[in-house]
This record gives sequence, C-alpha cells and structure tokens, in this order.
Amino acid sequence: MSFTKFRALVWRYYRARGRHTLPWRTTHNPYRILVSEIMLQQTQVERVLPFYAAFIKKFPTVHVLAAAPLSEVLKSWQGLGYNRRASMLHKAAKEIAVRAVPRTARELETLPGIGPYTARAIAAFAYNHDVIVVETNIRTAILHHFFPKRENVSDTEIERILTEVLPTGRAREWYSALMDYGAYLKRSGISHNARSRHYIKQTKFTGSLREARGAILRELARGSATGVRLTGLLGPLRRAQVARALDALCAEGLIRAQRSRYALAD
Repeated sequence: MSFTKFRALVWRYYRARGRHTLPWRTTHNPYRILVSEIMLQQTQVERVLPFYAAFIKKFPTVHVLAAAPLSEVLKSWQGLGYNRRASMLHKAAKEIAVRAVPRTARELETLPGIGPYTARAIAAFAYNHDVIVVETNIRTAILHHFFPKRENVSDTEIERILTEVLPTGRAREWYSALMDYGAYLKRSGISHNARSRHYIKQTKFTGSLREARGAILRELARGSATGVRLTGLLGPLRRAQVARALDALCAEGLIRAQRSRYALAD
C-alpha cells in the first residue's frame, strides 16, 4: 500500500468511528495527558476510563497530586494494577511541581517512570510535536499493511514507515487515529504483534508475583496489618511468594514496616 492510501484509510476510519470523546483527547493539558499515559501502560482503555475520571477528580492538578501522601495515591490506584506506576507518577508530579512539565520528549524522559514511548506520546498529544510513537495498536496497523508476510520486524523498520506517513503538524490527531484503527484491526481478529521483534506476551496474572503484590496493597488500603496476616492472604501454599512481594514493596518504598505491622507509605 502507498503511504498516501494508508493515510487516507486511517483518516477515513477515524472520521467515521474514532473514539473522539475519550477524556484525554478532549484536553491538551500535559498533566492530564501524563496521567492517562501512565494509566494506559499495559491496561485497556475501557478499564482505565473510570479510574482516570476518579483520579482527576481527586487530584485535578499536578500540584495537588504532588502534595498528596503516597498512601492516598495508592488507594486511588487500587484495582488498576501495576501499582508501581502510581508511585512513579507521584514522584514525577513532585518534580513537575518544582520545574513544570517538560515540553520535549527528551526532557520528559528525565521524569521518574517515563520511558521513550510515554515521553513521545505526551509530546505528541500535549504539544502536537512531530515525534515517532510506537505502541501495540500502531504496530498492528503498520505490520498489517506494510509487512504482511514478514516475521521478526524491528521497531526501527516500523519507525521508518511512521516517519513517511506522519502528516506534518498533525501528530496529535494522527496518532489518535492510528491507534484507533489498529485497535479496530485487533477487534476484527487481526493481530500481528507476535511478528514484531519487540513483542512481549503478558504473563498470566493468576499465581503471579503481581497478584501477590496487588493483594498486599489492597489489604493495606483498608489499614495496617501484621506480616502474618499479609503472608496468609493467598493461602498457605503461597506464603513464601507473598513474603517476597512484601519485601519488594518495602524496598520500593510503596509500603513501610511499623514494628510487627505494615502500612502504605506516607
């Protein structure tokens, strides 16, 4: 497919069926876009929507978030998963409150928890910068139309195509359209991400260390608890795993020990 035809196809889909009313698409506020991008990491849009609305209501500005105790941020994050993201967002807010939200992708990457994708996404959606953004739905669209029979396609190759098809000065709208089109392909049963060199299949949640971490944080969101109580949350056969999760959460600063009890970090 030619670049011109591909752009026309994506724009046509977006005009007819794009998710134009997503709350992070109706704002150019860099803080709110930062929150959305952190929440959307490894999490589906439909699941993020209610958490995003509640989080923005409770922490409407970066200064409100920066001033809040970490324990309150973690409580607001419960049910969304990957709680380390909440801690990183809180740390980023503290830095932003002092020096404002960086405006370039390179500067954004200096914030805690912000990698190349998130930095570029914020640069595109908040500031309309003509950066190259690669994520799972975008990969699907590019692989489907430009590498239909190739295996082990690198992101470098995908980025070369994205550089050619990016309409100058329209990054904000273009990536919204491209993500929606890629998501549509996936819903239609077309997913080529396994052919990407950078594809990593998400591990199962049940039985995982992530599940153990989440169980501990959910319990501590209700109040402090003893180590015995926490390590028994998932039954006797998983005590050792939950103990490892408990140690890791303490080391990361998400929870703190109070003599024989544990609590969310302040």
